[in-house]
Amino acid sequence: MSWWHPDKFENKRPYLFKRTEIIKQVRSFFDSEGFTEVDTPALQICPVMDTHIHAFETDLKNVDLTLKRKMYLQTSPEFEMKKLLTAGMDRIYQLCHVYRNAEGTKRHSPEFTLLEWYRAGAGADYRAMMQDTQNLLRHIAQSQSITHFTQGKILCDPFTDWEKLTLCEAFDTYAGIKLEDHLEDIESFAAAIQAKGIRTAPDDRWDDLFFRVMGEKIEPHLGMQRPTILYDYPAAMASLSRRKPEDPRFAERFELYVCGIELCNAFSELTDGQEQRARFEAEMALKNKLYGETYPPDEEFFRALDYGLPESGGNALGIDRLVMLTTGSQDINQILWAPVA
Repeated sequence: MSWWHPDKFENKRPYLFKRTEIIKQVRSFFDSEGFTEVDTPALQICPVMDTHIHAFETDLKNVDLTLKRKMYLQTSPEFEMKKLLTAGMDRIYQLCHVYRNAEGTKRHSPEFTLLEWYRAGAGADYRAMMQDTQNLLRHIAQSQSITHFTQGKILCDPFTDWEKLTLCEAFDTYAGIKLEDHLEDIESFAAAIQAKGIRTAPDDRWDDLFFRVMGEKIEPHLGMQRPTILYDYPAAMASLSRRKPEDPRFAERFELYVCGIELCNAFSELTDGQEQRARFEAEMALKNKLYGETYPPDEEFFRALDYGLPESGGNALGIDRLVMLTTGSQDINQILWAPVA
C-alpha cells in the first residue's frame, strides 16, 4: 500500500515547511561563521569504519568507467571531508543524504539527512565542537521563535546551562557502576551489571554490555530539561577519535542528547595514519566475525592522513532529528518529504 495520499501529504505540509526553514537557518549559521559548504561524492570505496553500521552496496560493472569496482552509498561524508582538510580547507560543512542499511524506527530511516562540519587548526578539537553545537542549537531555536525543544511532554531548554557528563560519571550516577574499573575485563563488567539487576548473556561482548546499560539506565535521563553532552568514551568505542593525552584509555568523543534523543556524534579527530589503519583493520576483523562482511580500505584517505591531517574537530548531526525536536514530531516519517518505500 502506497504511503502517498493527498490528505497524508497535507498533514505533513507544516512540518515540511519548517524543515525547509530550519535547513536554511543551518546554512545561515555556518555561513556567518566563515565556513565553506562542500559537496563530496555519495559513492565511496569504503563507506564506514564502524563495525555495527552497514552500507548499501552498488555494482558498477555495467558502467563505462576505467576502473570498474564495487562501490557503496555513503553512510557519512567523513572520509571525503577529511581529505579536504589535508588539502588546506580549515572550516567546512556539508548537508547531504546518507544511507544506512537495516535502520528503520520512529527515530531512524535508512536514508536520512546529515549535517557534518569540521574545524582545523590550533584549538580545533571536541571542545570547539561542543561550543559550535551549543551556538547552532540556540540559533535554530531563536530562528523558529521557540524556547524549548520538545518530544511529547518532555521539554529541553537550549538557552540554560548545558549539562556535561563524562561516560564514567554517567555510569556512576545512573547505574552505580565504576566504568573505569571494567574497561579491559568483560567478566568483571558482566558481574557488576548483574549485581544491578541488568540481564546478561554468555555470548555478550563488552560493547553489548555497554549498550545495554546505556539503554536501560543512562539514556532515559539524558537531555531532560536541558541538553546533555556525554563525553570521553572508551577508546575502543571511538575508532576515528584521538585518545586523551592524559588518559589514553579514553577518547575525545562526545554525543549530545536532547529530550532523550541522541542528536550528534563528535570527535577530536585522530590524525595518526598508522594508528587509524590499525583501528580500521580491527573494526573490519570484528565486522567479518559478527556479520560476515568487510569493506575495503580507502587508500586515498590513509594517504591523506600520512600526508598530514591537521589538528581538527568534527561533528555529525542528524537534521531529521533536529527537525523533530524543533516541531515536536515523534515520528521521523512525519518530517521526511517521502519515507523510504
